[in-house]
Amino acid sequence: MTIDAKQVKSLREATGAGMMECKKALLETGGDEQKALILLREKGLAGAKKLAGRTTKEGLVDSYIHPNNRVGVLVEINCETDFVARNEVFKQLVHEVAMHIAASAPSFIEPEDVPEEILEQERQIYRTQALAEGKPEQFVEKIVEGRLRKFYEQFCLMEQPFIKEPDISVRELVTRTIASTGENIGIRRFARYQLGEELPCESE
Repeated sequence: MTIDAKQVKSLREATGAGMMECKKALLETGGDEQKALILLREKGLAGAKKLAGRTTKEGLVDSYIHPNNRVGVLVEINCETDFVARNEVFKQLVHEVAMHIAASAPSFIEPEDVPEEILEQERQIYRTQALAEGKPEQFVEKIVEGRLRKFYEQFCLMEQPFIKEPDISVRELVTRTIASTGENIGIRRFARYQLGEELPCESE
C-alpha cells in the first residue's frame, strides 16, 4: 500500500521518531495513524528499557525564566555522549522540561523520591476520606492506591501530563527522545524559584 507523506510527517511530529520508522509503522498498521502512534510508543518504551542501565554523564543544564520574571527554573538532564548533548532534539527536550517545571511546579522527579512519611500521611488521608464517603472497607485500599497515583501525577515530574501535550506524560516525552537519539536520558535534578515564595527556614 502507499503511505501519504503527510501521514508520515504528522506521525513524526507526534512521536519524534525517524521518517523511516514512521513509514514502517504506518505500513504495519495499514495506514492507521492512531495504531501506528501506539506501536511507535510501545517500541520507544521497549528501547528505553534496554538503555536504562547505561551511564549518563554528559548532558546539559538549562534555565527558563517565565516572561513575567516571577518564576525561574534550572534543570540538569543527562545523556550518554557529548554528541547527543549538542543535538537539537536533546536541547529541545531540556528546554521543554524546564518550561514544564515552571508551569507545573513538581516537588519530586520520580514517585520513589517521595519520602515514606509523606506517602503514609497521604494514604491515611485517602483512607479516612474513602471511609467517610461510605466506601466498602474491602475496596478502600484499591481506592487509596488509585488516589495515590493521582498524587504522583500532580507532584512527580515524570508522571505529570506534559504541559504542551497533556495526553502524554513527561516520562513519555523523555522516552520519545530516547527512541529518537538512541541514548539513555535521565532528569537528574531541578530547582524552581518563585518570587515571594516562603523559604523552609522562614516557616520555622
